[in-house]
Amino acid sequence: MTVLRIDASIMGPHSASSELADIAEAEWLAVRPETTFVRRHLGADPLPADAWATAVHAGFTPEEQRTEQQRAAVALAATLASELRDADAVILALPLYNWGVSQHAKTWFDLAIAGGSQGERLLDGKPAVVLTTRGGGYGPGTPREGWDHNTAYLRRIVADVWGADLTLVERELTLAGVNPAMDPFLETAELMKKAAHEAAVHAGRTLAAR
Repeated sequence: MTVLRIDASIMGPHSASSELADIAEAEWLAVRPETTFVRRHLGADPLPADAWATAVHAGFTPEEQRTEQQRAAVALAATLASELRDADAVILALPLYNWGVSQHAKTWFDLAIAGGSQGERLLDGKPAVVLTTRGGGYGPGTPREGWDHNTAYLRRIVADVWGADLTLVERELTLAGVNPAMDPFLETAELMKKAAHEAAVHAGRTLAAR
């Protein structure tokens, strides 16, 4: 069995989303120790920001007339699509940045879509754990309710476009304890962290057991 793991945090060892993915991965391996993990860390090793546009333009260019840059972009897009297509399951650790999907994660999504065939469901019926984190609070009744333009996008692409059997794990208020202005929310943040960790444990264990 092969699991594709994608991380997108720029926070290195302090990443809340990668921490959740580590938990899910550990639980998965506890159930299926023979699993092979294929990894990409988009935060530590970003994809070229112009690769998607280059790959798209290559699609309108006869193959014999493509530049080396176009050939490389098309090959990269095909590789990313193949990694999804060939995986038996995926673990995606994708935090919210600036109220939306991070630029480097969006590049990955766009290139993978470009690398597949038109309308291809790259994860059709496969289990996908999406672990997403938010520094602030965006729930109903909060000052920034409706400002999360990340989570709905992840659901739309992973579940609706790629056809995965999606399990979503969310954690908010990750900046409590980091930003002094959020100190009043420390207790709530700890409860959210505990709930997210438990959800990651459950997701990794139950999906691996299928």
